[in-house]
Amino acid sequence: MALSRGRAAGGWPVSLCRRFMTVWRKLESGSEEEEEKEAAAAVYVHWPYCQRRCTYCNFNKYVKPAVDHDLMQQCLVRESETLLHLSQIKRISSVYFGGGTPSLAKPATIAKLLETFSKCAQLPDDTEVTLEVNPTSAGASKLAEFRSAGVNRFSLGIQTLNDQDLVTLGRDHNSRDSLRTLQEAKELCPGRTSVDVIFGRPGQSTDLWERELEELLVACDDHVSLYQLTLERGTALFKQVHSGKLDMPTEEQTAIMYETAREILKQHGFQQYEVSNFARNDAVSNHNLMYWRGRQYIGIGPGAHGRFRPSTEGGAQREARVQTLEPDVWMMEVKNSGHGTRKRVRLTQLDVLEEALAMGMRMTRGITHEHWKKCCASWGLQDVFMQSPEIQSLVQQGLLIMDNRGLRCSWEALAVLDCLLPVLLNQLHVFASDRLVNNFETP
Repeated sequence: MALSRGRAAGGWPVSLCRRFMTVWRKLESGSEEEEEKEAAAAVYVHWPYCQRRCTYCNFNKYVKPAVDHDLMQQCLVRESETLLHLSQIKRISSVYFGGGTPSLAKPATIAKLLETFSKCAQLPDDTEVTLEVNPTSAGASKLAEFRSAGVNRFSLGIQTLNDQDLVTLGRDHNSRDSLRTLQEAKELCPGRTSVDVIFGRPGQSTDLWERELEELLVACDDHVSLYQLTLERGTALFKQVHSGKLDMPTEEQTAIMYETAREILKQHGFQQYEVSNFARNDAVSNHNLMYWRGRQYIGIGPGAHGRFRPSTEGGAQREARVQTLEPDVWMMEVKNSGHGTRKRVRLTQLDVLEEALAMGMRMTRGITHEHWKKCCASWGLQDVFMQSPEIQSLVQQGLLIMDNRGLRCSWEALAVLDCLLPVLLNQLHVFASDRLVNNFETP
């Protein structure tokens, strides 16, 4: 949400809003200067197809019996060429193949895309290249081919080692498949294999969760992502729960599960570096850090999102871009126009600051003064947030920490970040609106 749009809708004079936008543009001219000089970006590629739809999933994915792999590859390559040229980035910092189920793609498609990226920009040999893998026997059988194609990090959607829960979630693998795939992935990418686990599942107890997590940590590598199950409208699981067929844990129970998991992971040598992510031996996800640190990223494929400056179009501002969702329509648009961008929005300075705040506070290190200064050289973190009595109180209670490093959550507060973010975002808006009123006279 951009403050200028909201305030204009609320009745501020158009002339005042025009002058306000002039101030934003002056601020924007110096924002993110170091990053844009570096001209680096992450690349996300979305493979939209799955063998089946999980009961809890509302992602942009499609179950299609026969996928035209050749046409899909051609369109992904062409859109990559178009958007990389548009961005004029010089270096690709990381690549992530997500979905959907990208392990259903042909390894040759992955290899072709990486070849295309290397022709359009620098793609150093040690660039992190992640592939999401569904741990079925079919997915595991191609891991070595994906590794040969250039993938050097696997993210396994294990979700749970409880076979009955896997059935409830609509997954097409079992715990034996998971452990077998995990072992092969670790052998191919030692130290670079991550596992996704879901907690807060129907009928799950804290005791069962502890035992399951302990079992997983015996087998896993150096990165774990924990996600609380959320009920999404329109999903099969939502209907089952609301019809009374399944019971979900209470909020208090899921909070205990989260805290229990944090403690168990800590005991096993994992450090939490983001709300949902834990690593040991520095095996963090460099790609996801690009998101949380507010760097540029280019989204390729149906429904992919991106944030970058369209330099060849003379773009001085970063844009938020969304590609067309439906694969067949997206492919037609790519064939006709070179890309399937459905929506593009120029981000104001306030949009950038909102995203920096919402994403940066997810990290245990929070937002550094240097990071904030890159986003907005004119307003410091202390200036924006420490004028608020409510935020001062949160600091005094030890929930928020403001020091010479920057602004971050305490260990306890990271678990309730969703309650703190609205307070921080509101103060950002209040500060911005005060600067507007104090710096201009209303005509």
